[in-house]
Amino acid sequence: MAEVYSRNRLYVDKYEQDLIKDIPILLAGCGVGSNIAECILRFGFENITLVDGDKVEASNLNRQNYTSEDIDSMKAEALYKRLKQINPHANVKYRTEYISKENLESILEHHSIAINALDFTSQLPLEFDRICQEKKIHVLHPYNLGWGGLITVITPETLNLESLSKDNSFNELKMVEYVAGYYRFWDKPLEWLEKIIYDYKAEEEILSPPQLSIASFMLAGMCTNLLFKISTGKTFKKFPEFYLNTILSQE
Repeated sequence: MAEVYSRNRLYVDKYEQDLIKDIPILLAGCGVGSNIAECILRFGFENITLVDGDKVEASNLNRQNYTSEDIDSMKAEALYKRLKQINPHANVKYRTEYISKENLESILEHHSIAINALDFTSQLPLEFDRICQEKKIHVLHPYNLGWGGLITVITPETLNLESLSKDNSFNELKMVEYVAGYYRFWDKPLEWLEKIIYDYKAEEEILSPPQLSIASFMLAGMCTNLLFKISTGKTFKKFPEFYLNTILSQE
């Protein structure tokens, strides 16, 4: 095991550490993906492609893995530079372009697992999942819930997120409402999450969902654990199941 990963011992054996090094991971979206990217690199995933056509804004700094010096820089390029400073030998690549129907298939080529952190401003994230399923690529969907992180995994055999929407208008809110409804059904309502949903829907302006750094860092750890499980053939939950970790009590 390389010295840089020597403290992974007991948690990760040499075979697993060598295996994950070359697993090709695609990070589609470098918002919450920026936190995930650093965590998976430090864990030992060294074959990472970053794709995002957006620039760093001041409003990103409350939760994304950038600094004030990165403002107005391309997210994918700024994140690439940070990752190469951590591990200059890692095979990190980046593309400073938005994913579109025209370039989606070419971007997905040669990847085994994808993290779909695209904004739901269109139905493109659903198209992303559909093509991934056709190409036998596992997809992780992370959601920043402020005080907690939510992830679901779409595999080639599972249902996809469109199953939650009858009118083909799926967005992040529908996923969060699905999770809240699940806990409500089992008589374990998450009051904090119910309140956030209510308050968000009551806002007069149509704004991006509120998000905190707490969930961004939680999601980084959760995604890393899931990538490790998928890559090494361990059992993991698949959609419509999900993972929700929160620092607030679920009792």
